[in-house]
Amino acid sequence: QVQLVESGGGLVQAGGSLRLSCAASGRNFRSYSMGWFRQAPGKEREFVAAVTGSGLSTYYAGSVKGRFTISKDNTKNTVTLQMNSLKPEDTAVYYCAAASYGDLYYQDVYNYWGQGTQVTVSS
Repeated sequence: QVQLVESGGGLVQAGGSLRLSCAASGRNFRSYSMGWFRQAPGKEREFVAAVTGSGLSTYYAGSVKGRFTISKDNTKNTVTLQMNSLKPEDTAVYYCAAASYGDLYYQDVYNYWGQGTQVTVSS
């Protein structure tokens, strides 16, 4: 079992930045690929970004590419999502998730999920 706890959410104005962190507890963190998903009110949960177990390969949704950066620190058992140039449409609950293997764009491949952290971007 892997436990994930997100932190760093909050309220920011459009154009601002936030840094989300996900702390993992459990075995073999290095072997897990990690993803960030988000869910806005009235919307389905959507893929935001992912990083492979080694931390060397990253993937982004087109809506956040160039603005968000995902990174994985296997020495600290953490994954972060640096969010810059935030837009009101980025407002959502952001979830950290862990996957053993698979196509990281699909939420079904993730085995473990955090509780989520709220990000609100005002205009």
